[in-house]
Amino acid sequence: MESNFSIFVNESKENVRESPVFNALRISSLVVLGVTFVLGILGNGLVIWVAGFRMARTVTTLCYLNLALADFSFTSTLPFLMVSTAMNEKWPFGWFLCKFINIVVDINLFGSVFLIAFIALDRSICVLHPVWAQNHRTVSLARKVILVPWILALVLTSQIFIFMGIVNDGRGNTYCTFNFAPWGANQTERMEAAVTILTARGIIRFVIGFTTPMSIVAICYGLIAAKIRKKDTMDTSRPLRVLTAVVVSFFICWFPFQLIALLRTIWIRKLFERKYPILDILLNPVRSLAFFNSCLNPVLYVFVGQDFRKRLIHSLPASLERALTEDSAPSSDTTTKPVSSSTEAEPQAM
Repeated sequence: MESNFSIFVNESKENVRESPVFNALRISSLVVLGVTFVLGILGNGLVIWVAGFRMARTVTTLCYLNLALADFSFTSTLPFLMVSTAMNEKWPFGWFLCKFINIVVDINLFGSVFLIAFIALDRSICVLHPVWAQNHRTVSLARKVILVPWILALVLTSQIFIFMGIVNDGRGNTYCTFNFAPWGANQTERMEAAVTILTARGIIRFVIGFTTPMSIVAICYGLIAAKIRKKDTMDTSRPLRVLTAVVVSFFICWFPFQLIALLRTIWIRKLFERKYPILDILLNPVRSLAFFNSCLNPVLYVFVGQDFRKRLIHSLPASLERALTEDSAPSSDTTTKPVSSSTEAEPQAM
């Protein structure tokens, strides 16, 4: 994870970790991570059960099932990250879990944002090209296309495969972090390798892992809004309301972390020189806020789009089924029969 991306940064953080502010924020972050773990496992597990076993398979349920799988896999790693955070980022679990946990974390965090962009594209197709969606938007096609976000996430995790490992600081402390010892004959060469690799990682994460997917979502929403306005209706379907809530919560939770991570990338040499300690102090709280997003989606599925009090008197599985169910014909995934009429369906029927 980003809390300790280099042995050099580990060494530069020692003074920061002794500050009362850092310790207070670390404890608060542990509380948030604990809540995220409990709610994330229960909520995403429920979504997987409902979308995967109780509901008819549609493109919408397939998309949200994959998103729940990503969030569930990620939240299952939180106990290891919590122990490491409580131990001032030391890692007691060995080399294999160090690499494996970070691979799982990166794949699922990249996968989540790519899946959200994929869902936004799917919604825009339903609105802009309802006839095409009626004829061609099938579960079998979605199963093939939805592999793309996962493959892209796996490719972007390659740095974890190559550079992540166990590092000893010479004082008996073991860290799970990027290890640049094999990438230089001396300290200067290793420092240059660290700066180059971590700068590239930071840029890739911000541009490809956040800005580009969010831009795709923004473009899709702009096109949807224009179509809805052209049809002179402000009504929106349940799937679009759910997607809106998911996107807004994702942006609110992840933007602070992405901003801090970008600043750490820009000022990476300054961090090695023990400057800008505020970035180290803020890292734990913004990271915890970002991770908290992994337990929010099941709550949004249940409560978005209907009266809150009415939701409370129904069972959670039934509420989830309603939240994830496709609306009327133009976005139906189970119908592959061609449409005889060329007349466009209303954009709100998604």
